[in-house]
Amino acid sequence: MTIKLIAIGKTDNNELQALINNYTKRLGFYIKFSFEIIPDLKKVKNLSEEQQKQKEGELILSKTSNSDSLILLDENGKQFNSVEFSTYLQKHMNSGIKQLVFVIGGPYGFSEDVYRRANGKISLSKMTFSHQMVRLFFIEQLYRGFTILKNEPYHHR
Repeated sequence: MTIKLIAIGKTDNNELQALINNYTKRLGFYIKFSFEIIPDLKKVKNLSEEQQKQKEGELILSKTSNSDSLILLDENGKQFNSVEFSTYLQKHMNSGIKQLVFVIGGPYGFSEDVYRRANGKISLSKMTFSHQMVRLFFIEQLYRGFTILKNEPYHHR
């Protein structure tokens, strides 16, 4: 299985990007992982929130295939602790799917088309985080999940 993370817009904070790169590299020791950025939409001032979600949704769906398991990072999704999340990852690996795709949406969330296509939703917290911080938190949790599955000490340092 491979894991892909899709996010809208680049990370413009160099310190955050360095940490994201660090955990992405660490994650590569456990699983094939890719992080794909969809560039911010241009001329959004002329678009309603709904139109912006629709355009972003089309771009998100163009980056996935029908055989992918698509999981949205959404405030209304299921919450896990780190051990539960590692079990969630293991269940997906055992299911035989080829690619597990997680998506961080744009500032207004996801279009209805993306919600209909999704196989699930997870939430990192009831709190609101910047989209750039969510990238780091999620990639770190993926890494933590794999260290838990391998019984490595990272989780309890």
